[in-house]
Amino acid sequence: MSELRKQIQEWREALRRRAPAAPAWVGGSWAGPATVLGVAFLIVFPFFFSSASGFINATIIAFAYVVMALGLNVVVGFAGLLDLGYVAFYALGAYTVGWFASSFFFKAHLNILSSAPAGSIGIHLNFLLLLLCAVIITSIAGVIIGLPTLRLRGDYIAIVTLAFGEIIGTLAVNGQSISVGDGQTLTAGSLGISSLDLPHFPGLGTFGLLSLRPWYWLILAIGLLVVFIARRLRDSRLGRAWVALREDEVAAVSMGIPLVKTKLLAYAIGAAFGGMAGAFLADFSQTVNASQFQFSFSIFVLAMVIVGGLGSIKGAVVGALLLSYINYYLIPDVLNTVPHDFGLNFDLTDLSIGIFGFLLVFVMILRPEGLLPEKRRQLELSGGVTAEHPQLEEPTAEAVTET
Repeated sequence: MSELRKQIQEWREALRRRAPAAPAWVGGSWAGPATVLGVAFLIVFPFFFSSASGFINATIIAFAYVVMALGLNVVVGFAGLLDLGYVAFYALGAYTVGWFASSFFFKAHLNILSSAPAGSIGIHLNFLLLLLCAVIITSIAGVIIGLPTLRLRGDYIAIVTLAFGEIIGTLAVNGQSISVGDGQTLTAGSLGISSLDLPHFPGLGTFGLLSLRPWYWLILAIGLLVVFIARRLRDSRLGRAWVALREDEVAAVSMGIPLVKTKLLAYAIGAAFGGMAGAFLADFSQTVNASQFQFSFSIFVLAMVIVGGLGSIKGAVVGALLLSYINYYLIPDVLNTVPHDFGLNFDLTDLSIGIFGFLLVFVMILRPEGLLPEKRRQLELSGGVTAEHPQLEEPTAEAVTET
């Protein structure tokens, strides 16, 4: 028995010596001078524009989509679970604000550090409490949506998640007919919930609709927090378990990775990020309407992750910023009247879907791995790693013995 243990120890030592060193981008220091300077620039960035600038408005929306893309990147990029119903978490996050930051539940009287006047009907929670409620509600919904997909793979997961997204959208439209007791309904249907409470922070005051800088700093803080969490998750044991399941589920399970827990955590965390962004967008737009939660939203966020690079945090950020600026600033505000300059009788916004389709085809042809891909995926798609790659060779018994 002692000889066998000694031989096993020798094999382990040989494998450890032959194992490739971890790349510098894994677990390395990221809070360097460049990061600090970048964050400082983002903080002072809105002072270069007026407080009601259209570009700042587009930037605020773009940062909210960054949070959305990072959440979907956890599910699709890290864990490899194709989710086509991500709009469900946007809807639940938005309705959290509609339920708990307005007079929608008119039978209730609750006010916790909100901007609503004392004695107002309805439930009025502070914005930080709204974010917490959105995280809890969407995380539970993510687990519920993830449960039927535990035994499914590939396209079948996409079909199930798509079905849940459509179910939430249908509930939003028909929720006006669903009673939750005492004359209250689940949603306001197509009429929508408006007059939402503006964010209020003790000592800082209440946000205004015409001053966009506080909104910018709020979503910037949320975005930086989500980026930090995503980076820590990627380099954690849970993140490595997600990658293992994405690459080979059977091998990962055989090595002891808990399949149910790992998948459900991916759905829950991705849903929580989406709920936070949905809550912010609802308060920023001051309305929650069932028409906002269309299937196209899920495809739009998925396109951000794919264009940026599946599994890449930087890629998700860049993809979200790029497509958001194109959709909410470049096309409607800068290039919308270009066709009229050439004597054509239409606006560029009429071709926005076609423009996005062209961009996706263009990127997939030139950069199939994405603009800022994950290192592993870049090597796979560029042919840098093959079955005969030296780092992927299994050491033979003879090689171990020689070592």
